[in-house]
Amino acid sequence: MTTHTPPAHTAPLAVRMRPRSLDEVVGQQHLLLPGSPLRTLASDGGNGAVSVILWGPPGTGKTTLAQAIAHTSGRRFVELSAITAGIKDVRTVMERALNDRDLFDIPTVLFLDEIHRFTKAQQDALLPGVENGWVTLIAATTENPSFSVISPLLSRSLLLTLEPLIETDLRALLVRAASDPRGFADALDVDDEAYDALVQLASGDARRALTGLEAAAASAFAAERGDDERPRITAELVSLAVNRALLRYDKKGDQHYDVISAFIKSMRGSDPDAAVHYLARMIEAGEDPRFIARRLMVHAAEDVGLADPQALVIAVAAAEATQMIGLPEARIPLAEATIYIATAPKSGAVINAIDSAIADVKAGRFGLVPKHLRDAHYPGAKRLGHGQGYIFPHNDPRGVSTQQYLPDELVGREYYAPTQHGNEREVADRLEKIRRITRGS
Repeated sequence: MTTHTPPAHTAPLAVRMRPRSLDEVVGQQHLLLPGSPLRTLASDGGNGAVSVILWGPPGTGKTTLAQAIAHTSGRRFVELSAITAGIKDVRTVMERALNDRDLFDIPTVLFLDEIHRFTKAQQDALLPGVENGWVTLIAATTENPSFSVISPLLSRSLLLTLEPLIETDLRALLVRAASDPRGFADALDVDDEAYDALVQLASGDARRALTGLEAAAASAFAAERGDDERPRITAELVSLAVNRALLRYDKKGDQHYDVISAFIKSMRGSDPDAAVHYLARMIEAGEDPRFIARRLMVHAAEDVGLADPQALVIAVAAAEATQMIGLPEARIPLAEATIYIATAPKSGAVINAIDSAIADVKAGRFGLVPKHLRDAHYPGAKRLGHGQGYIFPHNDPRGVSTQQYLPDELVGREYYAPTQHGNEREVADRLEKIRRITRGS
Protein backbone atom coordinates (compact mmCIF):
# COMPACT_ATOMS: atom_id res chain seq x y z
CA MET A 1 0.00 0.00 0.00
CA THR A 2 1.16 3.51 -0.72
CA THR A 3 0.00 7.07 -0.12
CA HIS A 4 -0.18 9.32 -3.18
CA THR A 5 0.55 13.01 -2.87
CA PRO A 6 -0.99 15.84 -4.88
CA PRO A 7 1.00 18.23 -7.08
CA ALA A 8 2.88 20.76 -4.97
CA HIS A 9 0.93 24.01 -4.70
CA THR A 10 0.52 26.56 -1.95
CA ALA A 11 -2.34 28.76 -3.21
CA PRO A 12 -5.95 27.49 -3.02
CA LEU A 13 -7.25 25.76 -6.15
CA ALA A 14 -9.78 28.55 -6.85
CA VAL A 15 -6.92 31.08 -6.95
CA ARG A 16 -4.64 28.90 -9.08
CA MET A 17 -7.38 28.27 -11.65
CA ARG A 18 -8.32 31.92 -12.05
CA PRO A 19 -8.43 32.67 -15.83
CA ARG A 20 -5.49 34.56 -17.32
CA SER A 21 -7.61 36.11 -20.08
CA LEU A 22 -11.27 36.70 -20.89
CA ASP A 23 -11.13 33.80 -23.36
CA GLU A 24 -10.51 31.42 -20.44
CA VAL A 25 -13.52 32.67 -18.47
CA VAL A 26 -16.24 30.06 -17.98
CA GLY A 27 -19.80 31.40 -17.92
CA GLN A 28 -21.08 35.00 -18.14
CA GLN A 29 -20.92 34.81 -21.94
CA HIS A 30 -23.69 37.43 -22.18
CA LEU A 31 -21.10 39.94 -20.93
CA LEU A 32 -18.25 38.79 -23.17
CA LEU A 33 -19.61 39.26 -26.67
CA PRO A 34 -17.34 41.00 -29.21
CA GLY A 35 -17.47 44.75 -28.67
CA SER A 36 -18.91 44.42 -25.15
CA PRO A 37 -17.74 46.85 -22.44
CA LEU A 38 -15.58 44.18 -20.81
CA ARG A 39 -13.92 43.30 -24.13
CA THR A 40 -13.25 46.99 -24.67
CA LEU A 41 -11.73 47.27 -21.19
CA ALA A 42 -9.48 44.29 -21.87
CA SER A 43 -8.22 45.54 -25.23
CA ASP A 44 -4.93 47.40 -25.56
CA GLY A 45 -5.56 51.10 -25.19
CA GLY A 46 -9.22 50.56 -24.38
CA ASN A 47 -10.44 53.67 -26.18
CA GLY A 48 -14.03 54.38 -25.26
CA ALA A 49 -13.91 52.18 -22.16
CA VAL A 50 -16.49 53.07 -19.51
CA SER A 51 -16.55 52.39 -15.79
CA VAL A 52 -18.55 49.32 -14.83
CA ILE A 53 -20.16 47.89 -11.71
CA LEU A 54 -20.21 44.09 -11.61
CA TRP A 55 -23.13 42.85 -9.55
CA GLY A 56 -23.65 39.19 -8.79
CA PRO A 57 -23.61 36.46 -6.13
CA PRO A 58 -20.32 35.18 -4.68
CA GLY A 59 -18.34 32.87 -6.93
CA THR A 60 -19.75 34.13 -10.24
CA GLY A 61 -16.52 35.67 -11.51
CA LYS A 62 -16.44 39.34 -10.55
CA THR A 63 -12.83 39.31 -9.36
CA THR A 64 -11.95 36.81 -12.07
CA LEU A 65 -13.17 39.15 -14.81
CA ALA A 66 -11.32 42.09 -13.31
CA GLN A 67 -8.03 40.19 -13.06
CA ALA A 68 -8.43 38.74 -16.56
CA ILE A 69 -8.78 42.31 -17.81
CA ALA A 70 -5.67 43.24 -15.83
CA HIS A 71 -3.62 40.54 -17.59
CA THR A 72 -4.68 41.56 -21.09
CA SER A 73 -5.06 45.33 -20.83
CA GLY A 74 -2.20 47.62 -21.67
CA ARG A 75 -3.09 49.95 -18.83
CA ARG A 76 -1.93 50.27 -15.26
CA PHE A 77 -4.09 48.12 -13.01
CA VAL A 78 -4.73 48.96 -9.35
CA GLU A 79 -6.72 46.75 -7.00
CA LEU A 80 -8.33 47.91 -3.75
CA SER A 81 -10.67 46.15 -1.34
CA ALA A 82 -13.39 48.20 0.33
CA ILE A 83 -12.87 46.05 3.43
CA THR A 84 -9.41 47.50 4.09
CA ALA A 85 -9.12 50.66 1.93
CA GLY A 86 -10.12 54.13 3.07
CA ILE A 87 -10.56 57.59 1.57
CA LYS A 88 -6.80 58.24 1.78
CA ASP A 89 -6.10 55.13 -0.33
CA VAL A 90 -8.65 56.19 -2.94
CA ARG A 91 -7.23 59.71 -3.19
CA THR A 92 -3.69 58.35 -3.52
CA VAL A 93 -4.79 56.18 -6.45
CA MET A 94 -6.57 59.15 -8.07
CA GLU A 95 -3.56 61.45 -7.78
CA ARG A 96 -1.23 58.81 -9.24
CA ALA A 97 -3.71 58.09 -12.06
CA LEU A 98 -3.96 61.78 -12.93
CA ASN A 99 -0.17 62.14 -13.04
CA ASP A 100 0.25 58.99 -15.13
CA ARG A 101 -2.32 60.21 -17.61
CA ASP A 102 -1.00 63.75 -17.94
CA LEU A 103 2.74 63.02 -17.80
CA PHE A 104 3.10 59.59 -19.38
CA ASP A 105 -0.21 59.05 -21.20
CA ILE A 106 -0.76 55.85 -19.20
CA PRO A 107 -4.45 55.11 -18.39
CA THR A 108 -5.38 53.46 -15.09
CA VAL A 109 -7.98 50.80 -14.29
CA LEU A 110 -9.08 50.70 -10.64
CA PHE A 111 -10.68 47.49 -9.43
CA LEU A 112 -12.61 48.03 -6.20
CA ASP A 113 -13.92 44.87 -4.59
CA GLU A 114 -16.87 44.90 -2.16
CA ILE A 115 -17.84 48.48 -3.04
CA HIS A 116 -21.04 48.14 -1.01
CA ARG A 117 -18.86 48.25 2.11
CA PHE A 118 -17.75 51.79 1.27
CA THR A 119 -19.56 54.59 3.08
CA LYS A 120 -21.18 57.42 1.14
CA ALA A 121 -18.17 59.65 1.87
CA GLN A 122 -15.77 57.00 0.61
CA GLN A 123 -17.80 56.51 -2.57
CA ASP A 124 -17.92 60.30 -3.05
CA ALA A 125 -14.11 60.25 -3.16
CA LEU A 126 -14.30 58.09 -6.30
CA LEU A 127 -16.46 60.56 -8.22
CA PRO A 128 -13.85 63.07 -9.44
CA GLY A 129 -11.64 60.35 -10.89
CA VAL A 130 -14.51 58.53 -12.58
CA GLU A 131 -16.20 61.69 -13.85
CA ASN A 132 -13.02 63.25 -15.26
CA GLY A 133 -11.66 60.03 -16.69
CA TRP A 134 -8.58 59.79 -14.47
CA VAL A 135 -9.45 56.14 -13.86
CA THR A 136 -11.71 53.54 -15.37
CA LEU A 137 -13.50 51.94 -12.44
CA ILE A 138 -14.38 48.27 -12.19
CA ALA A 139 -16.39 47.86 -8.99
CA ALA A 140 -17.68 44.54 -7.68
CA THR A 141 -20.57 43.98 -5.30
CA THR A 142 -22.76 41.14 -4.08
CA GLU A 143 -25.49 43.56 -3.00
CA ASN A 144 -28.00 45.40 -5.15
CA PRO A 145 -26.20 48.58 -6.28
CA SER A 146 -29.50 50.46 -6.21
CA PHE A 147 -29.33 50.20 -2.42
CA SER A 148 -25.58 50.15 -1.80
CA VAL A 149 -24.01 52.48 -4.37
CA ILE A 150 -24.60 56.24 -4.44
CA SER A 151 -26.67 57.57 -7.35
CA PRO A 152 -23.96 59.84 -8.86
CA LEU A 153 -21.60 56.87 -9.14
CA LEU A 154 -24.31 54.64 -10.57
CA SER A 155 -25.20 57.18 -13.23
CA ARG A 156 -21.56 57.38 -14.34
CA SER A 157 -21.08 53.61 -14.57
CA LEU A 158 -22.50 50.75 -16.57
CA LEU A 159 -24.20 48.13 -14.39
CA LEU A 160 -23.44 44.56 -15.49
CA THR A 161 -25.26 41.68 -13.80
CA LEU A 162 -23.52 38.33 -13.34
CA GLU A 163 -25.58 35.16 -13.02
CA PRO A 164 -24.87 31.97 -11.03
CA LEU A 165 -22.99 29.53 -13.24
CA ILE A 166 -25.07 26.88 -14.95
CA GLU A 167 -24.29 23.19 -14.47
CA THR A 168 -22.45 22.75 -17.78
CA ASP A 169 -20.16 25.68 -16.98
CA LEU A 170 -19.39 24.37 -13.50
CA ARG A 171 -18.63 20.91 -14.85
CA ALA A 172 -16.29 22.35 -17.50
CA LEU A 173 -14.51 24.31 -14.78
CA LEU A 174 -14.05 21.20 -12.63
CA VAL A 175 -12.81 19.08 -15.53
CA ARG A 176 -10.29 21.78 -16.41
CA ALA A 177 -9.07 21.96 -12.79
CA ALA A 178 -8.56 18.20 -12.66
CA SER A 179 -6.39 18.18 -15.79
CA ASP A 180 -4.71 21.60 -15.86
CA PRO A 181 -1.10 21.84 -14.55
CA ARG A 182 -2.27 24.67 -12.29
CA GLY A 183 -4.76 22.24 -10.80
CA PHE A 184 -4.23 18.50 -10.35
CA ALA A 185 -2.46 17.83 -13.67
CA ASP A 186 -4.36 14.56 -14.31
CA ALA A 187 -2.89 13.10 -11.12
CA LEU A 188 -6.25 11.63 -10.05
CA ASP A 189 -9.47 10.19 -11.48
CA VAL A 190 -12.86 11.77 -10.93
CA ASP A 191 -16.07 9.77 -11.40
CA ASP A 192 -18.89 11.31 -13.41
CA GLU A 193 -21.13 10.96 -10.36
CA ALA A 194 -18.55 12.89 -8.32
CA TYR A 195 -18.64 15.73 -10.83
CA ASP A 196 -22.45 15.69 -10.62
CA ALA A 197 -22.30 15.87 -6.83
CA LEU A 198 -19.81 18.75 -6.84
CA VAL A 199 -21.93 20.69 -9.33
CA GLN A 200 -25.03 20.14 -7.23
CA LEU A 201 -23.29 21.22 -4.04
CA ALA A 202 -21.89 24.38 -5.64
CA SER A 203 -25.26 26.10 -6.18
CA GLY A 204 -23.87 28.08 -9.12
CA ASP A 205 -20.75 29.19 -7.22
CA ALA A 206 -17.48 28.50 -9.08
CA ARG A 207 -15.36 29.06 -5.96
CA ARG A 208 -17.51 26.62 -4.01
CA ALA A 209 -17.18 24.01 -6.77
CA LEU A 210 -13.38 24.28 -6.85
CA THR A 211 -13.12 24.28 -3.06
CA GLY A 212 -15.24 21.13 -2.96
CA LEU A 213 -13.02 19.48 -5.57
CA GLU A 214 -9.92 20.47 -3.59
CA ALA A 215 -11.33 19.02 -0.37
CA ALA A 216 -12.33 15.77 -2.08
CA ALA A 217 -8.93 15.55 -3.79
CA ALA A 218 -7.14 15.93 -0.45
CA SER A 219 -9.12 12.97 0.88
CA ALA A 220 -8.42 10.95 -2.25
CA PHE A 221 -4.67 11.58 -2.08
CA ALA A 222 -4.60 10.74 1.62
CA ALA A 223 -6.34 7.40 1.17
CA GLU A 224 -4.15 4.28 1.07
CA ARG A 225 -4.14 2.46 -2.26
CA GLY A 226 -2.24 -0.20 -4.09
CA ASP A 227 0.97 0.74 -5.86
CA ASP A 228 -0.69 0.75 -9.26
CA GLU A 229 -3.90 2.49 -8.15
CA ARG A 230 -4.50 6.16 -8.83
CA PRO A 231 -6.30 8.45 -6.37
CA ARG A 232 -9.97 8.49 -7.23
CA ILE A 233 -12.77 10.87 -6.27
CA THR A 234 -16.16 9.21 -5.94
CA ALA A 235 -19.57 10.66 -5.13
CA GLU A 236 -19.30 9.10 -1.67
CA LEU A 237 -15.96 10.81 -1.10
CA VAL A 238 -17.48 14.13 -2.15
CA SER A 239 -20.33 13.71 0.32
CA LEU A 240 -17.83 13.10 3.11
CA ALA A 241 -15.61 16.02 2.14
CA VAL A 242 -18.37 18.57 1.59
CA ASN A 243 -21.08 18.59 4.22
CA ARG A 244 -23.95 20.45 2.59
CA ALA A 245 -24.89 22.51 -0.43
CA LEU A 246 -24.27 26.23 -0.27
CA LEU A 247 -27.50 28.10 0.30
CA ARG A 248 -27.23 31.42 -1.48
CA TYR A 249 -29.02 33.53 1.09
CA ASP A 250 -28.00 36.80 2.72
CA LYS A 251 -30.37 37.77 5.51
CA LYS A 252 -29.63 41.45 4.95
CA GLY A 253 -29.30 41.46 1.18
CA ASP A 254 -31.08 40.74 -2.07
CA GLN A 255 -31.52 37.02 -1.52
CA HIS A 256 -33.38 37.68 1.71
CA TYR A 257 -35.97 39.69 -0.18
CA ASP A 258 -35.97 37.44 -3.25
CA VAL A 259 -36.60 34.24 -1.30
CA ILE A 260 -39.30 35.70 0.95
CA SER A 261 -40.92 37.22 -2.14
CA ALA A 262 -40.91 33.84 -3.87
CA PHE A 263 -42.29 32.25 -0.68
CA ILE A 264 -45.22 34.66 -0.53
CA LYS A 265 -45.93 34.52 -4.25
CA SER A 266 -45.90 30.73 -4.19
CA MET A 267 -48.53 30.71 -1.43
CA ARG A 268 -50.55 33.36 -3.27
CA GLY A 269 -50.30 31.24 -6.41
CA SER A 270 -51.58 28.17 -4.50
CA ASP A 271 -48.41 26.11 -5.00
CA PRO A 272 -47.71 24.39 -1.66
CA ASP A 273 -44.68 22.52 -3.02
CA ALA A 274 -42.86 25.68 -4.07
CA ALA A 275 -43.89 27.44 -0.85
CA VAL A 276 -42.47 24.62 1.31
CA HIS A 277 -39.28 24.66 -0.76
CA TYR A 278 -38.69 28.36 -0.05
CA LEU A 279 -39.63 27.82 3.59
CA ALA A 280 -36.94 25.13 3.80
CA ARG A 281 -34.38 27.45 2.22
CA MET A 282 -35.10 30.15 4.78
CA ILE A 283 -34.93 27.72 7.69
CA GLU A 284 -31.69 26.12 6.51
CA ALA A 285 -30.13 29.54 5.87
CA GLY A 286 -30.77 30.56 9.48
CA GLU A 287 -33.64 32.99 8.91
CA ASP A 288 -35.36 34.08 12.12
CA PRO A 289 -38.44 31.80 12.36
CA ARG A 290 -40.37 34.65 13.97
CA PHE A 291 -39.89 36.66 10.78
CA ILE A 292 -41.32 33.77 8.76
CA ALA A 293 -44.26 33.50 11.17
CA ARG A 294 -45.00 37.22 10.82
CA ARG A 295 -45.05 36.92 7.04
CA LEU A 296 -47.45 33.98 7.30
CA MET A 297 -49.86 36.04 9.42
CA VAL A 298 -49.70 38.97 7.01
CA HIS A 299 -50.24 36.72 4.01
CA ALA A 300 -53.16 34.93 5.63
CA ALA A 301 -54.92 38.25 6.19
CA GLU A 302 -53.87 39.89 2.94
CA ASP A 303 -54.22 37.16 0.32
CA VAL A 304 -56.64 34.68 1.87
CA GLY A 305 -58.72 37.01 3.98
CA LEU A 306 -62.37 36.07 4.41
CA ALA A 307 -62.22 33.47 1.66
CA ASP A 308 -61.06 31.25 4.54
CA PRO A 309 -61.00 33.05 7.93
CA GLN A 310 -59.38 29.99 9.49
CA ALA A 311 -56.11 30.73 7.65
CA LEU A 312 -55.29 33.66 9.93
CA VAL A 313 -56.15 31.57 12.99
CA ILE A 314 -53.73 28.86 11.88
CA ALA A 315 -51.03 31.41 11.04
CA VAL A 316 -51.33 33.01 14.48
CA ALA A 317 -51.24 29.56 16.11
CA ALA A 318 -48.08 28.73 14.13
CA ALA A 319 -46.49 32.00 15.27
CA GLU A 320 -47.33 31.26 18.91
CA ALA A 321 -46.01 27.71 18.59
CA THR A 322 -42.81 28.99 16.99
CA GLN A 323 -42.33 31.42 19.87
CA MET A 324 -42.85 28.69 22.45
CA ILE A 325 -40.93 25.74 21.00
CA GLY A 326 -38.34 27.26 18.65
CA LEU A 327 -36.42 25.42 15.96
CA PRO A 328 -36.02 22.71 14.86
CA GLU A 329 -39.51 21.67 15.99
CA ALA A 330 -41.04 24.98 14.88
CA ARG A 331 -40.45 23.93 11.27
CA ILE A 332 -43.54 21.70 11.59
CA PRO A 333 -46.20 24.30 12.53
CA LEU A 334 -44.58 26.74 10.08
CA ALA A 335 -44.90 24.14 7.32
CA GLU A 336 -48.47 23.36 8.40
CA ALA A 337 -49.47 27.02 8.15
CA THR A 338 -47.61 27.39 4.84
CA ILE A 339 -49.41 24.45 3.25
CA TYR A 340 -52.80 25.49 4.66
CA ILE A 341 -52.45 29.04 3.34
CA ALA A 342 -51.14 27.88 -0.04
CA THR A 343 -54.09 25.53 -0.56
CA ALA A 344 -56.75 27.89 0.84
CA PRO A 345 -59.05 29.89 -1.46
CA LYS A 346 -57.67 33.36 -2.09
CA SER A 347 -59.19 36.81 -1.84
CA GLY A 348 -57.67 40.27 -1.71
CA ALA A 349 -61.02 41.88 -0.91
CA VAL A 350 -60.12 42.73 2.70
CA ILE A 351 -56.90 44.57 1.92
CA ASN A 352 -58.57 46.30 -1.04
CA ALA A 353 -61.35 47.47 1.28
CA ILE A 354 -59.08 48.98 3.93
CA ASP A 355 -56.66 50.49 1.40
CA SER A 356 -59.54 52.12 -0.52
CA ALA A 357 -60.97 53.52 2.70
CA ILE A 358 -57.56 54.87 3.76
CA ALA A 359 -57.12 56.46 0.33
CA ASP A 360 -60.43 58.31 0.76
CA VAL A 361 -59.48 59.50 4.22
CA LYS A 362 -56.06 60.70 3.05
CA ALA A 363 -57.72 62.56 0.18
CA GLY A 364 -60.03 64.36 2.62
CA ARG A 365 -63.15 62.41 1.67
CA PHE A 366 -64.61 61.64 5.07
CA GLY A 367 -67.27 64.16 6.11
CA LEU A 368 -68.99 64.38 9.48
CA VAL A 369 -70.24 61.40 11.43
CA PRO A 370 -74.07 61.33 11.03
CA LYS A 371 -75.75 62.75 14.15
CA HIS A 372 -77.74 59.60 14.90
CA LEU A 373 -74.45 57.64 15.14
CA ARG A 374 -72.69 60.06 17.45
CA ASP A 375 -72.06 59.34 21.14
CA ALA A 376 -75.09 60.41 23.21
CA HIS A 377 -73.87 59.42 26.67
CA TYR A 378 -72.05 62.55 27.83
CA PRO A 379 -73.93 65.53 29.36
CA GLY A 380 -75.35 67.88 26.73
CA ALA A 381 -75.10 65.35 23.88
CA LYS A 382 -78.87 64.98 23.53
CA ARG A 383 -79.27 68.76 23.41
CA LEU A 384 -76.97 68.67 20.36
CA GLY A 385 -79.11 66.00 18.76
CA HIS A 386 -76.54 63.24 19.09
CA GLY A 387 -78.01 59.76 18.92
CA GLN A 388 -81.49 60.98 17.98
CA GLY A 389 -83.12 58.78 15.38
CA TYR A 390 -80.73 55.87 15.86
CA ILE A 391 -82.42 52.53 15.10
CA PHE A 392 -81.27 49.60 17.27
CA PRO A 393 -80.76 46.65 14.82
CA HIS A 394 -81.57 44.02 17.46
CA ASN A 395 -85.12 45.35 17.63
CA ASP A 396 -85.62 44.42 13.99
CA PRO A 397 -86.59 40.75 13.50
CA ARG A 398 -84.14 40.55 10.62
CA GLY A 399 -81.27 41.76 12.82
CA VAL A 400 -80.57 44.54 10.30
CA SER A 401 -82.32 47.88 9.95
CA THR A 402 -82.57 50.53 7.24
CA GLN A 403 -80.17 53.22 8.35
CA GLN A 404 -77.39 55.48 7.02
CA TYR A 405 -73.96 54.69 8.43
CA LEU A 406 -71.54 56.46 6.09
CA PRO A 407 -71.12 60.26 6.16
CA ASP A 408 -73.33 62.13 3.69
CA GLU A 409 -70.38 62.69 1.32
CA LEU A 410 -69.76 58.94 1.01
CA VAL A 411 -73.28 57.51 0.86
CA GLY A 412 -73.31 54.57 -1.53
CA ARG A 413 -69.53 54.06 -1.37
CA GLU A 414 -68.59 50.35 -1.31
CA TYR A 415 -65.14 49.41 -0.08
CA TYR A 416 -65.57 45.70 0.50
CA ALA A 417 -66.27 43.64 -2.62
CA PRO A 418 -66.25 39.94 -1.67
CA THR A 419 -65.16 37.42 -4.26
CA GLN A 420 -66.84 34.14 -5.15
CA HIS A 421 -63.96 32.16 -3.64
CA GLY A 422 -64.43 29.90 -0.62
CA ASN A 423 -66.23 31.37 2.36
CA GLU A 424 -66.60 34.74 0.63
CA ARG A 425 -69.20 33.29 -1.73
CA GLU A 426 -71.58 33.02 1.22
CA VAL A 427 -70.46 36.40 2.54
CA ALA A 428 -71.22 37.97 -0.85
CA ASP A 429 -74.75 36.59 -0.92
CA ARG A 430 -75.43 37.70 2.65
CA LEU A 431 -73.87 41.13 2.14
CA GLU A 432 -76.02 41.79 -0.92
CA LYS A 433 -79.16 41.21 1.15
CA ILE A 434 -77.81 43.31 4.05
CA ARG A 435 -76.99 46.24 1.79
CA ARG A 436 -80.48 46.18 0.28
CA ILE A 437 -81.96 46.46 3.77
CA THR A 438 -79.57 49.07 5.23
CA ARG A 439 -79.95 51.27 2.16
CA GLY A 440 -83.69 50.76 1.86
CA SER A 441 -83.40 49.67 -1.73
